[in-house]
Amino acid sequence: MTTITELPGGFVDKVLSAQTTFRSVMDAMARPGIARQVTAGVGTPTSLMRGTAAIALTLFDHDTPVWLDRTMAATPDIAKWLKFHCGAPVIADSSACSFALAGHGNELPTLDRFALGSNEYPDRSTTLILQVESLNEGRAYELCGPGIDGTAILRASIEPEDLFERLADNITLFPRGLDVVLVHDDVIVAIPRTTRLVAKGG
Repeated sequence: MTTITELPGGFVDKVLSAQTTFRSVMDAMARPGIARQVTAGVGTPTSLMRGTAAIALTLFDHDTPVWLDRTMAATPDIAKWLKFHCGAPVIADSSACSFALAGHGNELPTLDRFALGSNEYPDRSTTLILQVESLNEGRAYELCGPGIDGTAILRASIEPEDLFERLADNITLFPRGLDVVLVHDDVIVAIPRTTRLVAKGG
């Protein structure tokens, strides 16, 4: 059993790392489909990528319930690490979480299982943080929407393969819906609820 003292450390420099990570996340949200690197030095438990850990340390707190998929939940140190460093409660009910961490997209439940917010409070929705195999190799996704000049091409290896088709429901739900952050190692790509898939190549 891992004790608190044996858990990996959080940010090497808490203040500077939180500031730079926040800017990276905001830049990624403002420019959907464009990769941003999270430069913060951070210690992580097994199965948690550096980008995911940095986002958690920056955005999670005791008021942000977190849901873990089976891959994440199977590593007990992740829940302990989140509670110790962020104070974030880990919950089993995906419909009540502020953030969802997914280590394997094939285990992702249908997106209507997450909180979608309301017309009055669209911010009360889940942000899905999905770890993926690559954010520079794989299938090409042509995206459009606010923050994109014309279209943007994202080349990535993503599970589930139909993620963008699932996210198409965001258009009919707006202003409700999910925001997604894709993570590979220390690189992130944001897919806000306003981003749409134009075409998918091989």
